Amino acid sequence: MSIRARRTARLPIAVAAAVALYVGAAAHLPAAWAHVHATSDDAVRGAMAVVTFQVPNESNVGAATTALSVALPDVASARAETMPGWTTKLDRDAVSGAVRSVTWTAAPGGGIGADQFALFRMSVKLPDTETVSFPATQTYSDGTVVKWDQPPKPDGGEPEYPVPTLTLAAAPAASQSHHPPSAAPARQATAPQPKSSDSTARLLGGAALVVAALGVCLALIRRRT
Repeated sequence: MSIRARRTARLPIAVAAAVALYVGAAAHLPAAWAHVHATSDDAVRGAMAVVTFQVPNESNVGAATTALSVALPDVASARAETMPGWTTKLDRDAVSGAVRSVTWTAAPGGGIGADQFALFRMSVKLPDTETVSFPATQTYSDGTVVKWDQPPKPDGGEPEYPVPTLTLAAAPAASQSHHPPSAAPARQATAPQPKSSDSTARLLGGAALVVAALGVCLALIRRRT
């Protein structure tokens, strides 16, 4: 068989393998999209951050998502963003004031329809941990309740209903402004003072007198001779 014939014979096999890979990958896309996700652009340990919960509607019967409840790790501070068509309720501890959960409820006749998703945002003080989980409960108009609270599998695989989780970045090192103690003004070295101009003038003046005296003496000697 010629080289060209062998290549032509292998072409259907390559095409079939590519199609199988595509179908296998596509089969996983809807499941990944259907998860409730938690994201944040500034998730730093122990700091305030805006956390966004992406909630898709995965009902097979066309029921709308009418409520979302997210459990919080007893955070000290939390604020929910106003969302048209939804009411928000924060569950606070009566003694400590810590926020334990937040629940969004759709107005009658509203909610997340089929083939739609919604974004729920809140400002929350994150704990000082490497990761933080937000177990979520999604309620549908037909009474179906889905709990997104399953941790990763021991082998690292993803469970059917994974809990929304954030990985938190380490807080930046506190910038300690170092101010060295003010150095005492350096003492000016006492350099030996040069001879004053007065001394120089006196020397020159004395030399001039000597020269003048010598001149007078020479003049007298010349007269006598």
